[in-house]
Amino acid sequence: MKNYFFIFMALILFACKSKVEKIQPELSSITESIYASGKIRSENQYQAYVTVSGIISTVFVREGDSVKIGDPILSVFNEAQKLNKANAAASSVFSDYNANIEKLREGKSNMDMAQIKMKNDSVLLVRQRNLWAQQVGTKVELEQREIAYDNTRTNYYASMGRYLDLKRQLNYNSDQAKRNLQISERMEADYTLRSEVNGVVYSLLKKKGELVNPQAPAAIVGDSRLFVLEMQVDEFDITRIQKDMLVLVSMDSYKGQVFEARVSKINPIMNERSKSFLVEAVFVKQPDVLFPNISFEANILVRTKEKVLLIPRNYLVNDSMVMKANGEMQKVETGLKDYQKIEIISGLSENDELIKAQP
Repeated sequence: MKNYFFIFMALILFACKSKVEKIQPELSSITESIYASGKIRSENQYQAYVTVSGIISTVFVREGDSVKIGDPILSVFNEAQKLNKANAAASSVFSDYNANIEKLREGKSNMDMAQIKMKNDSVLLVRQRNLWAQQVGTKVELEQREIAYDNTRTNYYASMGRYLDLKRQLNYNSDQAKRNLQISERMEADYTLRSEVNGVVYSLLKKKGELVNPQAPAAIVGDSRLFVLEMQVDEFDITRIQKDMLVLVSMDSYKGQVFEARVSKINPIMNERSKSFLVEAVFVKQPDVLFPNISFEANILVRTKEKVLLIPRNYLVNDSMVMKANGEMQKVETGLKDYQKIEIISGLSENDELIKAQP
């Protein structure tokens, strides 16, 4: 009976041993990648802020509407500013240089008449001096001509000064009124929030009748055709990433599909809270339908090796040992690895048989 028992146990051990899965290293290619996750953002997507505080009086668009640069999104109640603009417009018309040209012509006419009279008195003075040189006339008449000329000359220069002052004043008043009107128009424009891009209104964060201020966004606007992949990469991996690297992207919105993208931008400053860097990528061929804030997972392909010796990662013990089929532990040197396999640089050959070490 004892002999039969030992034979039975030997058969069991032999059967268990024969069921142990054996593998051999395979010669294939491996790609090293860096995992990242993130969200999709619309190209030129931004939060739109008003520049003045107030109550929303009109909302011009609905969520999902297309807008062009300069299209109004909403306006803030601004009756007082409209009155200020009307006053500025009236003042601009009243002070316009061309509207006051008659005043300038009148001043020019007075200056010309004073100049003519001065020239006439100058001629009479010269004539009187010539007569006095010939002992004709009296000293009183000569003095009267001199006084008359001095008066008309003074009057001419005074009228010329008044004309030039009037011209400067009209120019100043006209320019100032126009500037005041421009300021008023600019201030009135601040009460209307307009789109900065050609795109879509993705979200309206405020409704008609609600209070808005420059500290809180009122809408989210972005491009509806182009999208950017924004992903967070750990600080330990960032130095290995370069522009134009291939990125394989998977999304819950497109289950079972993998899309290709290329790294387009690496933000040069680290987020101190998450200890990660923002990396952007653009699709090589963009999916037909996308929306902002869709989440995704990505693998950034760092490098690829062809015809290298690979084994499953779960056959590796303590990152540097494998167990051969005969139970012997073998030290190996490893290289690239992906989620399933790892490169063996030295310590094994294609002919070696391995078994998974029991924990």
